[in-house]
Amino acid sequence: MRHQRAGKKLGRDSAHRRALYANLAGSLIEHGRIKTTITKAKAVKPLAEQMITLGRRGDLHARRQATAFLRSRDVVHMLFAEVAPRFKDRPGGYTRIVRIGPRLGDSAEMAYLELVDEEYVAQLREERATPVQDAETVSDAEEPEAEEELETVSEAQEELETVSEAEEPAPEETAES
Repeated sequence: MRHQRAGKKLGRDSAHRRALYANLAGSLIEHGRIKTTITKAKAVKPLAEQMITLGRRGDLHARRQATAFLRSRDVVHMLFAEVAPRFKDRPGGYTRIVRIGPRLGDSAEMAYLELVDEEYVAQLREERATPVQDAETVSDAEEPEAEEELETVSEAQEELETVSEAEEPAPEETAES
């Protein structure tokens, strides 16, 4: 029986599971956003937030604890130097899970696990808000250009018609041969 045993096994033994969590958390810290299954994202989210809390503490013991879990000095340095200072005023909730639908190969529910960052959120909002030209935004200077383009297109079509008429043989010539 599994009484008082929280968490998912994910079809792995304990060492493989710990390595998976360390790799996912390290990738999240390094890249700011990872694409994974919802189950893995839910399992790694508290661990990643715990690492960011260690980074916010910033002392030597916290650095050693983070190194023991993440197993990469580069990622730990990035955690303490870049990621943790962004969240110094935030009391928690450093990550979010955004569902993106099923994976094509096996229909596993996929999600983005990403760091909640005001700069990053602002960047995403800018990407989503693509500028759409309305009738009001089109200036009067652009309209004559469009008319000129139409005139040149119609002139080109007339030239093609005259050229094609000149190249076509007369019906009498084809009947004699």
